[in-house]
Amino acid sequence: MDVKKVLYISQEIDPYLPSSPLADFGHKLPQAILEKGVEVRTFMPKYGSINERRNQLHEVIRLSGLNIDINDVDYPLIIKVATLQPSRMQVYFIDNDEFFFTRPGNNILETVSNPEVNDERSIFFVRGTLETVKKLRWIPDVIQCTGWISALVPLYLKKMFAEDPTFMSAKSVYAIFDDQFEGKLDPAMVEKLIHQGFDADDLKKLSEANDGIDYVALSKLAIDYADAVCQASENVNPEVLEYAKASGKPFLPYPGEDSAAYADFYKSL
Repeated sequence: MDVKKVLYISQEIDPYLPSSPLADFGHKLPQAILEKGVEVRTFMPKYGSINERRNQLHEVIRLSGLNIDINDVDYPLIIKVATLQPSRMQVYFIDNDEFFFTRPGNNILETVSNPEVNDERSIFFVRGTLETVKKLRWIPDVIQCTGWISALVPLYLKKMFAEDPTFMSAKSVYAIFDDQFEGKLDPAMVEKLIHQGFDADDLKKLSEANDGIDYVALSKLAIDYADAVCQASENVNPEVLEYAKASGKPFLPYPGEDSAAYADFYKSL
């Protein structure tokens, strides 16, 4: 596969959030792929802890203004952008005060105590990202999703956007990471996704989760619909890892910080 454009949909990216394995990965891998001559775009949520002035974020008016309907409620989509130096890599931010509060310190990791909001955060972020890429008229060859908030991306690509010219030729890669959350998501998530346009058969992995929609169920759904899976950190949930290996999908074992391994993996799809 000739890979000229890669879209990264990430839960965290350094330096916009404090350094962590997930945030560092969200920065270093896209930058390394960009330095190999590949065109790159990255998306992440605009958490309330991100200082817009210090990080030089600005709203992109032509991309903002769309409403995302979740369970018969319209939420305005606001798109902001910044440029990482010195690579000049563009980072797009999905923003909405209802989901990504403006209060200091808010980030996805501290919202676990509000499961009724987390499922909608994920739906809003994923749908908003894909709609924005369409508006950009930027056609990716590979779409890599990192972090559980991006787990719905492969489902949307295979079902809702399957015939869309922007995405119909793209290969999706789900990166399994050591980002497991505790607790469960709102069990009404299935009904909310059906309201988005999916049918019950599309969501069996969620509805059949005996103990509720947890990290494992969400990860398995992502793996089912992804074109390929990569292990992006050394220590990941063993059940998810075994599920990925048994899926029959192209699988990249943990390559450490070897960006060339990811580049080669993309080409093999």
